Amino acid sequence: MTDQRPVQSDHQPPTTPAALRKCYEAGSTVQELVEISGLSYGTVINRLRSAGTMMRTSWETRRMREAPARRRLATHLRRLYEQHGATLAELAVAGAKTKRAARQLLIEAGGKPRTAQETLRIRSAAKTAERQKLMAALRTKYENGAAVSVLAAEHNLSTATVYRLLRQARTRMRPHGSAGQRQRRTVP
Repeated sequence: MTDQRPVQSDHQPPTTPAALRKCYEAGSTVQELVEISGLSYGTVINRLRSAGTMMRTSWETRRMREAPARRRLATHLRRLYEQHGATLAELAVAGAKTKRAARQLLIEAGGKPRTAQETLRIRSAAKTAERQKLMAALRTKYENGAAVSVLAAEHNLSTATVYRLLRQARTRMRPHGSAGQRQRRTVP
């Protein structure tokens, strides 16, 4: 014969007002307390109130549960904003959904929104650094014998752009023509 009694767990469901309050303040909803305690909805509410529990709205519960993920997102967005020069619009695409939400998350993470002029300055400095790096690479390759057309194809630039960048890098240009010498036409 087998024993048909339900298995008793060592952990008793919270049914006292103090235990219910502790679970509620840890983030449980009233509905979740109803399910784990086996009490009715009204009984759970009454016991929470008798324990002096400050009741919260559903959106406060949602925000409370989202807090760790929200902090992680805010920190990530701040890093993108400050270290990579991202704009609020780019932060919205990166997870904040709207520019307003991005701004709010940035402030929550301790960031300071910057003006449009400051963003332009940051972006301009980054582009200038990239351009200087490209000019140095083009100059080195050109001085080692690479043709302008090859450099243009390699860097996905027009030949005119490569010539302009080489001139800006103060590169000494080779003479045009085959083997570095000009062909002279002789008239008979």
